[in-house]
Amino acid sequence: MIPPLQSLVKYDNPVLVSSSKGGKGKGGPGKKGPLPPVDQKPGLTQTEDILNSILPPREWTEEGQLWVQYVSSTPATRLDVINLQEKLDQQLQQRQARETGICPVREELYSQCFDELIREVTINCAERGLLLLRVRDEMRMTIAAYQTLYESAVAFGMRKALQTEQGKNEMETKIQTLEGDVKDLERQVQEWKLKCEAIEKRENERREGEGKKHKEEVTYLENYAKQLKQQLEQFLVPSKKPAAPPPAAAS
Repeated sequence: MIPPLQSLVKYDNPVLVSSSKGGKGKGGPGKKGPLPPVDQKPGLTQTEDILNSILPPREWTEEGQLWVQYVSSTPATRLDVINLQEKLDQQLQQRQARETGICPVREELYSQCFDELIREVTINCAERGLLLLRVRDEMRMTIAAYQTLYESAVAFGMRKALQTEQGKNEMETKIQTLEGDVKDLERQVQEWKLKCEAIEKRENERREGEGKKHKEEVTYLENYAKQLKQQLEQFLVPSKKPAAPPPAAAS
């Protein structure tokens, strides 16, 4: 395990707890004597015990040696608070934390800053520190709930986007099919319109021909009727007889 990164929380100097290398001691070479528990230092005061429960010690292994670093129980001064603010701004700039939106780096740094403030308050008043601990835990639970809600919303949005994309592709295919059908129907309409125009033209020509033929027949029949009428009148009118000679005079 590598040594922990620099934190805004103030810790004491690291303490060597155990070493895997052989050494000289009361127990002889390679034999380790009794060691204090990792999570607790001997002779802790009540304030240090509360601090270690709020901010557990950090542990890491380096070159086979186990190191432990406890949170500092030194009271903070006004200068320490100013330095904390400067370190926070410096870390935000160095680690390129985003000023807005969701940023894990900014969240981590502000969480460390809040832990340091809890440490400083707990040294002066343990009850106030425990209350701030409740506030911190509640805040983290709220952020975790919002994060879960955000992830669910993102997953839901992605599913909806995929469904929309899939539906869009299907709709585009359907639109193309319907457009092809519309063009085919328009072509059929145009063909039927041309057929109708041709039939109408042919029927008009036929009607005109029949009308002309009918008119000629009517004219012929009228003339024929006139001729027949004239002939009939000629037959019906008696022909004129020659006048009788006058009677002879008496002698």
